[in-house]
Amino acid sequence: MSTETTASVSTHILDTSVGRPAGGVAVSLAARSGREGAWAALGGSVTDADGRCKDLPSLPEGTTHVRLDFDVETYFSKNQAEAQQDAPRVRDSGAFFPEVAITFAVEPGEHYHVPLLLNPFGYSVYRGS
Repeated sequence: MSTETTASVSTHILDTSVGRPAGGVAVSLAARSGREGAWAALGGSVTDADGRCKDLPSLPEGTTHVRLDFDVETYFSKNQAEAQQDAPRVRDSGAFFPEVAITFAVEPGEHYHVPLLLNPFGYSVYRGS
């Protein structure tokens, strides 16, 4: 939950190759204060059956930048072998991008919902609502 002095973050993942939420994806959250600040790992979560992380850690006061790291290689290697059997194989895991890291700027008092649209050979993100 955001406050006047902090921002908040949520995310969800849709696997566009199968048209369903991507459950079981590990997501880690890091934050920093200022462009030159050191990243502080805050913890993480795993997406539920609806592809959502409902328990990401709160951001500390003074956070100006946030990074979400998604472990998509494990997801595709475990869950997509059958769904992707006709797709060209890039690596043994079947995922061209083994991880997705999204970094964005935040302002105190704002909530940032960052959906990830995912497939084995590409991804897209945007600021949702």
